[in-house]
Amino acid sequence: MNRLSAMEAYVLVVDSGSFSAAARQLRIGQPAVSKAIAQLEEYLGLRLLMRTTHGLAPTESGLVFYEHAKRAVDSAEEAVLAARGAGAGLSGRLRVSAAVTFARLHVMPHLPAFLEAHPSLDIDLFLDDRNIDLIEAGIDLALRMGPLADSSSLTARRIGQGRRLVMGTPSYFEKAGVPSSPMDLIGHQAVVYDQRGGGDTWVFRQGSAETSVVIRGRVRSTAAEGVREAVLSDLGFTISSEWMFSPELKSGHVHAVLTDWELPPIDLWAVSPTGRRSSAKAKAFISFMEERMLGNDAIPNVIQK
Repeated sequence: MNRLSAMEAYVLVVDSGSFSAAARQLRIGQPAVSKAIAQLEEYLGLRLLMRTTHGLAPTESGLVFYEHAKRAVDSAEEAVLAARGAGAGLSGRLRVSAAVTFARLHVMPHLPAFLEAHPSLDIDLFLDDRNIDLIEAGIDLALRMGPLADSSSLTARRIGQGRRLVMGTPSYFEKAGVPSSPMDLIGHQAVVYDQRGGGDTWVFRQGSAETSVVIRGRVRSTAAEGVREAVLSDLGFTISSEWMFSPELKSGHVHAVLTDWELPPIDLWAVSPTGRRSSAKAKAFISFMEERMLGNDAIPNVIQK
């Protein structure tokens, strides 16, 4: 590795806390990263890293060097982009994390246009309904929904907001009846999304009126795909974001009820680890997705009783 590449490896080791995580991000073997850091320490005549119970951490001198190395790596990337010109496409690899169903319905369909605009750019998608460790996985940015429980360690930008709706198939409501108030849901079968942003306790608002309802059902799922299939199989209604069922809401295969009542909306965030400056690739993707989400309102089919 040349010195700039070695500095990039060092920055990634500090960000992730391990040689192996940095090696995965660079797509090289762990021994190559260890050797590059050793050569860097030999060149500087300084010890840059020390082992702790949580992994690797910079020494006092290593922390000072990290700040300068990070700026050098970022400046090098900006210099490349400037030399190519404002109209040149981005290049390299962008690592994005998102929930499985959201990515399938709202990211994948737009990827062809984004990749066509940047033919030298590759994208790695890490899909999981759970929030994964961005630093350990070497994620450039994540698309997350709902409250950010670990917001102190993240830099976040809200890029969209969706409605939460009470939804089910027309055949389910034909069989079980159409609820006319939130309290009617107690007599229905619910499909509960058992992840952050889901749950079984909901507060409905209508003007100054407020009603809290605990929904019950025989089916719970930790994956949005499971919730979708259960609802489409007439196993019950669900309360979730309109994004989860946007194709079916538009086609009429799923209807929304109680739309004269409001549920707390759900926010869509683009997040990256605190202290890590967003790359031009990440910024371009965030702006691209924000534009797509602004024009992505589902118009729900509504059943009113």
